[in-house]
Amino acid sequence: MDEDARYEVLRNDEDQYSLWLLGQEVPAGWHRTGKEGSRDECSAYVDEVWTDMRPRSLREQMDGAAPA
Repeated sequence: MDEDARYEVLRNDEDQYSLWLLGQEVPAGWHRTGKEGSRDECSAYVDEVWTDMRPRSLREQMDGAAPA
């Protein structure tokens, strides 16, 4: 692993996160979050913001099925 590599954090439509090498083309369905840095910095950011690992569609489905 290249310790000097720079990364960016991507998020998809399901609110799932991924680290991506900076400068690489963003894959379809993924969007830049604006966070860039070392692998450790980006990983720490993801740990901070991705508090519910369930995909957004599952969260919405479960929230809709919850009794009132």
